[in-house]
Amino acid sequence: MSVQVDNLTKIYGSQKAVDGISFKVEPGQVLGFLGPNGAGKTTTMKILTGYIPATSGSATVAGFSVDTHPEEVRRRIGYLPEHNPLYKDMYVREYLLFVAGLHKLPQPQKRVAEMIELTGLTREQHKHIGALSKGYRQRVGLAQAMLHDPEVLILDEPTTGLDPNQLIEIRQLIKHIGAAITLIFSTHIMQEVQAICDRVLIINNGKLVADDPIGRLQERLAGDVIVTVAFAQAVPVAQLQRITGVKQVKALGDRKFQLSASPATDIRPAVFSFAVNNQQVLLEMHQETFSVEEVFQRLTQSGVTAP
Repeated sequence: MSVQVDNLTKIYGSQKAVDGISFKVEPGQVLGFLGPNGAGKTTTMKILTGYIPATSGSATVAGFSVDTHPEEVRRRIGYLPEHNPLYKDMYVREYLLFVAGLHKLPQPQKRVAEMIELTGLTREQHKHIGALSKGYRQRVGLAQAMLHDPEVLILDEPTTGLDPNQLIEIRQLIKHIGAAITLIFSTHIMQEVQAICDRVLIINNGKLVADDPIGRLQERLAGDVIVTVAFAQAVPVAQLQRITGVKQVKALGDRKFQLSASPATDIRPAVFSFAVNNQQVLLEMHQETFSVEEVFQRLTQSGVTAP
């Protein structure tokens, strides 16, 4: 188990920033960690990295307790905080060699060269960090977080403030990195969650309100399955109602319809067979789903927990 959190709680005065959350992250998994501002995401990440202590509960990284073996945890974890702390007066390569020295890496020159190539910093390595664009400074932050080859990588809002081109570049880099290690990724950009993450965890007011693969979470919240179909010729509603699995038919005209079915029921094969058997040309068929934005809003605005 790469990361395990059990009943983790953090209290500041009278406020519970994190309220008894529990979750596990398996090796090689990319976890999207979502929540509104002030939900407790950053606090949880700071506890996992040993930056602040929990009030109660436990957290382990690579089998080591954050409380009792913080140094072992830090050896196995890479962390890029929301506000990327860099020495802007240092050169890129100089800075990474400095970080390699802190980690006491056995072949610092070789490892720094590998990270520079992996993060696309080859042309920038002899520049001052302060002279880099924000996108390249994020690359330097990623390089330092991965320099010691951690088992777990935690990224807190790594794409905040980037322009669209920089977003795509950093997103592709993170996806590439996530294929090899365990990655916990915090973001407010829902497209990144769909593009990068295997699983999504949503926290709201310090409480865990969802923990599921994205597709499964969408299915659970969607209720009845809705399939929109369109045919080249008019079709009587009564014929569509006889299709196996169809609960209800809503006409959007004489050629276009919305068909509803029970949750987790896929009626598309039956609809296709209906079209073939009745010599109908099927012009359109798609199944409606909740977007990740809709799932996020529903869980964080209403305070419900995913079933």
